[in-house]
Amino acid sequence: MIAPKCWAAFVARVVLGLIFFMAGVWKVFTLGAVAHARNLFVGPYADTFLPEWSLWATGVAVPFVELAGGALMLAGWKRLQAAYALGGVLVLVTFGHLLAEPLYAFDGHVFPRALLLVVVLVLYEEDRLSLDAWLGRRRGPG
Repeated sequence: MIAPKCWAAFVARVVLGLIFFMAGVWKVFTLGAVAHARNLFVGPYADTFLPEWSLWATGVAVPFVELAGGALMLAGWKRLQAAYALGGVLVLVTFGHLLAEPLYAFDGHVFPRALLLVVVLVLYEEDRLSLDAWLGRRRGPG
C-alpha cells in the first residue's frame, strides 16, 4: 500500500508539473518565446530601471525553463533541480509583478504555484512514485 504522504507528494508534483509544463508549451509553441519576451517583459518594463537586455534574456528564457522544469516535475526526474529552476521563475515573476504593481494580489497566480512547490520540497523524500526514487531503488544502497 502506498502511504498518504507519498500520494500527497505525487499529486503536488504532478499538478505543479502540469501547470508549468502547459504554460511552457503555450509560450514556446503557440505564443513564441520572442513574442513572450516582447509582450510580457520588454514592453511592460521598458520604463523601469531594468536594462533592456535583461528583459529580453529573461523573457526568452522563462518559457523554456517552465517547459523543461514542468516536464521534469511530471516525470519526477531531477526534481530538486527542476524545483530550484521553477522557484527562480516564481521569484522573478513575483518581483516583476510587484515592480509593476506594488500591491499585486498573489492569490490567483503566484501563491498556488509557490505553495505546491513548497509541498513538493517538504515531501521530497516521500515521493516514491517519482523517476528519481525508482532510479534510486534500482541502483540499490550505497
